[in-house]
Amino acid sequence: MNNTGLTTNYTWLKYSDIVVAVAVVMVVVMMVIPLPPYVLDILISFNITFGVLSLLMTFYIGKPLDFSVFPSLLLVATLYRLALNVSTTRSILLHAYAGEVIVAFGRFVVGGNVIVGIIVFLILVIIQFIVITKGAERVAEVAARFTLDAMPGKQMSIDADLNAGLITDAEARARRAEIQREADFYGAMDGASKFVKGDAIAGIIITIINIVGGLSVGVLQKGMSLSEAVSTYTILTVGDGLSAQIPALILSTATGIIVTRAASEHNLGRDLVRQLTSQPRPLFIASGMLLFLGAIPGLPTVPFWVLGAAMGGLAYSMRRAAVKEKVVSKEEAKKVEEKRKGPEDVSSLIQVDPMEIDIGYSLIPLVDPKQGGDILDRITMIRRQMAMEMGIIVPPIRIRDDMRLEPDEYVIKIKGADVGRAKLMVDHFLAMNPGVAEEEIEGIPTTEPAFGLPAVWITEDVKHKAESLGYTVVDPPSVMATHLTEIIKRYAADLLTRQDVRKLIDMVKENYPAVVEEMSKVLEVGDVQKVLQNLLREGIPIKDMVTILETLTDYAKVTSDVVLLTEYVRASLARHITQLYQSPDGIIRVITLSPEIEDAVSSGVSRTETGINIAVDPALASKIVNNLAKVVENVASKGVQPVVLCSPKIRYYFKIFIQHNFPTLVVLSYNEISPTAKVESVGVVTL
Repeated sequence: MNNTGLTTNYTWLKYSDIVVAVAVVMVVVMMVIPLPPYVLDILISFNITFGVLSLLMTFYIGKPLDFSVFPSLLLVATLYRLALNVSTTRSILLHAYAGEVIVAFGRFVVGGNVIVGIIVFLILVIIQFIVITKGAERVAEVAARFTLDAMPGKQMSIDADLNAGLITDAEARARRAEIQREADFYGAMDGASKFVKGDAIAGIIITIINIVGGLSVGVLQKGMSLSEAVSTYTILTVGDGLSAQIPALILSTATGIIVTRAASEHNLGRDLVRQLTSQPRPLFIASGMLLFLGAIPGLPTVPFWVLGAAMGGLAYSMRRAAVKEKVVSKEEAKKVEEKRKGPEDVSSLIQVDPMEIDIGYSLIPLVDPKQGGDILDRITMIRRQMAMEMGIIVPPIRIRDDMRLEPDEYVIKIKGADVGRAKLMVDHFLAMNPGVAEEEIEGIPTTEPAFGLPAVWITEDVKHKAESLGYTVVDPPSVMATHLTEIIKRYAADLLTRQDVRKLIDMVKENYPAVVEEMSKVLEVGDVQKVLQNLLREGIPIKDMVTILETLTDYAKVTSDVVLLTEYVRASLARHITQLYQSPDGIIRVITLSPEIEDAVSSGVSRTETGINIAVDPALASKIVNNLAKVVENVASKGVQPVVLCSPKIRYYFKIFIQHNFPTLVVLSYNEISPTAKVESVGVVTL
């Protein structure tokens, strides 16, 4: 049975657009084609039913966006009601009859009295036009304005939660979309309320026209007496007006309810009863007042006393429930207190955040969006940049103020350990000489934290002069953001956890299940993690996970050595690595090693239980390092990024050999250069 229901719903949804389109077109056709009375009866009854259904729907929504189609629904309902007025008017004037529903409203509802019918009709129009529609229009207008004004703050709040790791990217996108939908909804409701206002005015005009037209047709064309024409056409016109205004009033009420409905977890009925009966004291006072009114001579006793007794009984039962709830709350509080006095749960205190930034109190304006700080937005961009460039998922970065730091100081931590520390001058700019500026500028000397370059803090009035002299000038948030970016690149291998690797593998599995299935037979997640960490330590992106996993699968059948597997993967990523170190003219300018140096490093490699050792004679090692330093300095002075090129068998070991003295020097093997790339030797390291 459930499957049948799902199939039925799916069928309705599949053709719902056609049904709605045909219905709207038929509404327009109603204004042109005469309809028989029995069809008008059905359409008028549907109009009333539709209004009641819309009103009841507003009772059972938790927030306005749950009924976001309401503005369009209001327009269609108004058009339908006006088209129905045209059809009934035509039928009344032509045949002096428009179906049993209109006759019932004209004769039974108002007792066949024209004056009473007109008065009731006018009262309904006044209630709809002056009270409900006017109020709903104002509420919708104010809600639309306030919603638009609050959008920037809500957006920044979402970005703050995203950067703090409280929500995921998908949740952030959903919340942003909901904010946009909310603004669009209230804006649409502001305009849709004008439809209801115009409908009320049109109802009065149409009724007046119908009365005048009916009297004219009856007296002038059909030869009726004035009294006979009044009793026939005016009664029918009033019945037509009432049958149209009652559903219009219902829809106006629904409009007022939906725009005044704040977000809630429950429906309107439950909220009304719960909040009106939340305090027993007002009910006791109201009960006493009703009983007092019933005791006054001349006033009806029974109604006041019955209502007073009922309200008093309700207040008494509510007070008993409140007392019982208070007792339960005390018992629960006692249990919590007893639990608190027991052994303290300190497990949460030993958890370490993957990344965090501690700041002094003077730097809080850089972080607080309310004070114009955009560090949170910059962190979001940094995380996206790292995903696009390096292929890593940077964990959420927690920012908090630390009173132990100096006011203008910040500390970047990875897994609780300090990895970067610097001071910022919030009201200054950092100026750095890229090598083209010849004139010095006044400022406070300092060191740029990301790359350790000499710099000066300058005031805003010196900024334009510094830029004209060729200095690179950045603001404090940019300094912190650049420092954070370099820290992430430098420690990317430490940030890559086994769980992150599992996520990357699962992402590959969605589109390349065969690759992951074959890889999982020969490698564990931990082995893949070690290879990826080796790549990241030397700045190699891991975006091309398909190639990495395929290479690991191929060579894991031959060796389980993580170092060798890493070198095989680097060779597979030759095109990516080549692009990293090509100059703008497409040439890779390299420093090569003499065969004697390669032999010395190769012969000194040994593997022990503690890892890889490279035992080179100290004098020879010192000579290699010194000669390398001279060549690197000479190449760098020409504005060329130094890259060492050596044979594949010693590349990894030579990198380890010079790691302490040249931590950022790039070492490539011949296998990692694309065959189509142009290579130019700019230096040779010899003995």
